Amino acid sequence: MRYARIRLDGRPVHAQIDGEVAHVLDGSPIDGEPRRAGVAVPLQEVDFLPPVMPGVFYAVGLNYRRHIEHYGGVVPDRPEVGYRANNALTGHNLPVVRLAGVQGRFEAEGELVAVIGRTLRHATRTEAQESIFGWTIGNDVSAREWQHSDRTFWRSKNSDTFKPMGPWIETGVDPLAQTTTVRIDGVVKAEFATGDMVFDPFDYIAEITKYITMHPGDVLWMGADSTVQLEPGSTVDIEITGIGTLSNPVVDEKGTPHVE
Repeated sequence: MRYARIRLDGRPVHAQIDGEVAHVLDGSPIDGEPRRAGVAVPLQEVDFLPPVMPGVFYAVGLNYRRHIEHYGGVVPDRPEVGYRANNALTGHNLPVVRLAGVQGRFEAEGELVAVIGRTLRHATRTEAQESIFGWTIGNDVSAREWQHSDRTFWRSKNSDTFKPMGPWIETGVDPLAQTTTVRIDGVVKAEFATGDMVFDPFDYIAEITKYITMHPGDVLWMGADSTVQLEPGSTVDIEITGIGTLSNPVVDEKGTPHVE
């Protein structure tokens, strides 16, 4: 099943995607089994929002050997996680805004995203696997000069629109058997086996929940194999087979969209 959040009559609602139609639901699928509300929107007319607004936004960072080697890093010997800010989230087809102060490398990274479906503490690996509600796609946009000059990632990774996520949550897929492809204006710039991670999502969930309770709706971004340069005027597509394609135009700063 595929579930999205969309804007309908100016407000966010949940929807079930069935072929080329979005069926509006009377509640969140993460919280239960909502019924269809009797409203259907053709997919080409859907105004997508991030498919979930997480209570906690976890991000893995370096989790693919080729990416680690590219930056001259050391392959980690245990899973450790960081955080990102919800304000950076934006939806499918909405613009990534290169802010006025950004200079140098402005890059995209295509990432698998796990959406948590139950409360977890001290989870076993089996419990971690069973906790996943579904999977979506993330684009970890970074302003590298800010990343290297600031003491934290507060603006290099958390500025408005720097974390596109979507277009929907897919519940019926084995994400570790898929392929991630990043395209700029339709041209393939990066491609890698999604499951070729140092530590998989279940390793991370088991480790996180030794110390921190995870809740339904939390998300865990799983890192990327490589980076791709972004330029205003282009469109970046991130496809994970079995899930879908997250697409966002890149623009210079002219104001940012409101995300609900």
